[in-house]
Amino acid sequence: MDDLAGFLRTRRSRIDPSVLGIPTDTRRRVEGLRREEVAHLAGVSVDYYVRLEQGRATQPSEQVLDALARVLDLDDTERGHLYRLARQRRRRAPSPSGRPRDEVLRVLDLIVDAPAMIIDHRLDVSAGNRLARLLYGRQLPGLNTARHIFLDEAERGLYADWETCTLDVVGHLRLAVGKYPEDPRLAPLIGELAMGSERFRRLWARADVRARRHGRKAYRHPLVGLLELHQENFVLPDDSGMELLVLSAEAGSASEDGLRLLAALSSTEDPAVRHPDPRSRYAAAEKSD
Repeated sequence: MDDLAGFLRTRRSRIDPSVLGIPTDTRRRVEGLRREEVAHLAGVSVDYYVRLEQGRATQPSEQVLDALARVLDLDDTERGHLYRLARQRRRRAPSPSGRPRDEVLRVLDLIVDAPAMIIDHRLDVSAGNRLARLLYGRQLPGLNTARHIFLDEAERGLYADWETCTLDVVGHLRLAVGKYPEDPRLAPLIGELAMGSERFRRLWARADVRARRHGRKAYRHPLVGLLELHQENFVLPDDSGMELLVLSAEAGSASEDGLRLLAALSSTEDPAVRHPDPRSRYAAAEKSD
């Protein structure tokens, strides 16, 4: 699904040669840097770099990886991804599995004023508190947020920043396949998303990686309107590959009032009742903003 050769090709294609002092003219047919230019700037032979991009060279040294990261202007997330891809043939990370520990589920239930859920590297949600269930309008075990965002068109309006969400999802999954290349459940998920979403196919081809631990997350809820929340991801201290994700509202904000209203919904609307008719739900939310 992902490999060092493909990652190197996509990274060099985005580098502007003129920024590095390399003259360009109308005869230049490649986008970004040429292979020989990357090799020269990184201090490796052209033949060796070509073999790297063709997948014929294995186990590049730390010095070579450092030089390539510098030339290709990789950020910290991309640099880490590059190193993992280069080490895949040396040591394969086992695929995480299992359910959240009971102690973690108790902590989840203690969070009552903010939506919170347990999510793994595949973006499968294994558990959620009451506010998270109300936010998504469903029971959460069995929900995969990547499918929810890309494949469920009726639910797309829930995400006020849908396009940004798609970038985050693809970047996260790229990191996941680099870290767990032998996970038997990742390949079918990527294939399903690629078959069902043209946007996913385009974004996946870019090979961008993203590690998002915190930041703004906005929802347009059909019952309480716009919720502008702050997302924090806490990696669980075990080998499960799971994270605790908490969505909080700023104190005194309209979104805090919205969460209070959501929490006050009657128990008949709580766990598994779907949101209203998807053809009208977001139109109602627009009017309430």
